[in-house]
Amino acid sequence: MSGTLFVVATPIGNLDDLTPRARQTLASVDLVAAEDTRRTGRLLSTIGAKPALTALHDHNEDRASGEIIEALMNGREVALVSDAGTPLVSDPGFRLVRAAHDRGIAVVPVPGVSAVTAALSAAGLPTDRFCFEGFPPSRATARRKWLAALVNETRSIVLYESVHRIGACLADLVDAFGANRMAFVGRELTKLHEQCVRAPLGELHAGLSSGEIVGKGEFVLVVAGSKSEATAPVDADRMLALLGEKLGAKDAARITAELTGLKKNALYERVLELQKKSSS
Repeated sequence: MSGTLFVVATPIGNLDDLTPRARQTLASVDLVAAEDTRRTGRLLSTIGAKPALTALHDHNEDRASGEIIEALMNGREVALVSDAGTPLVSDPGFRLVRAAHDRGIAVVPVPGVSAVTAALSAAGLPTDRFCFEGFPPSRATARRKWLAALVNETRSIVLYESVHRIGACLADLVDAFGANRMAFVGRELTKLHEQCVRAPLGELHAGLSSGEIVGKGEFVLVVAGSKSEATAPVDADRMLALLGEKLGAKDAARITAELTGLKKNALYERVLELQKKSSS
């Protein structure tokens, strides 16, 4: 009989957030597959657990998954953890979980902390419908095009961003969504220097520039969805495509911005993207 793959959420900062069930699971399994064995080793040592450790990260997931599946098929109990939070939420593990299902191996979630739900719970923005978009592209041009595609999203949008790019990302968000779009910054959530700020995007960007929002640590952003009707993205795209054929990208973006109230720079990026798709 094969073993069970437990997908275990671990704290994103405060160790007291580790659930009793997660503690028991980590202490009882034969093997823990960890994104960073050193970091997870410290967690296991803190709770007095001594399972074997193996690395599973972005660079070795294909090979490591095969070895872990073999261990599971031989009856060993395995826990999958990421560096922090819930595995597979912008973290490795998808190939392993899919392979376990394909082999008929039981996959059991051991839920707990997630930076996504932690930020949403404190953001003061609608949570009945939201989308998680992970990390924006690191390069400026790609990030602006990526944000332009989200400008008409009506759900609350959750993003992760690194300390090195948070300033540029907020500037691009202001440019794409407008300075008045309400948003939330969760910095170092659950950690000693946690900071939660809800304000329009323009104020958040200014706060980071002034140091009121400290430029250190890990960031989760929640951006309010567009108040446009659900059909707005289709109408805007059609308008851009038609005007772009006659007037060029800049004039198409300018006129569409005037008629829809959407941001001109974001629409310009979008019309270039539509033209590129059309030519290919």
